[in-house]
Amino acid sequence: MKTMHKTALFLVLAAFGSTVLADVTLQTKDEVQGTWKLQSTKNSLTDKQAIDREDTWVFKDGKVTILHIPREGAYYDQPPVAYDVEDGKLKVAIIGSSRFDLFTVVDKADSSMTLKGKYGGYYYFIKK
Repeated sequence: MKTMHKTALFLVLAAFGSTVLADVTLQTKDEVQGTWKLQSTKNSLTDKQAIDREDTWVFKDGKVTILHIPREGAYYDQPPVAYDVEDGKLKVAIIGSSRFDLFTVVDKADSSMTLKGKYGGYYYFIKK
C-alpha cells in the first residue's frame, strides 16, 4: 500500500512540475518584435556564473540584427538575418549558411525574455 501512495504522489508531482516548467509557445513573429538588450548568458540553469553580455538584438520586419557585439577590444554589428516562428520556437538563420539556430522561449513578459538555445545555453534579455 505504501508503494501505491508513493507512486501516486510521484505522478502528481511530476504532472505539477511539468506544468510549472512549461515553455512559452510562440504563435507569431510579432511576439518578439522590438529591441532586446542581452543582459547575460548561462550554460545551464544551474550554472552559478552568468556571463555578462553587451549586445542588442533587434527583431523587425522578419529580420533580426545583432548590434554591439564585443570582439577583440572593438564592437561590430551582425548583418540582418531572417527569423521565423516554427512549432512555437524561434528559428534564426545563420549568416552564410542554410542552417539556423533554434531557440525555445522559456519565459516571456512585456519587458523581459529568456531563450534557451538548442544546445542548452540560456539567454536573458530585457526590452529596450
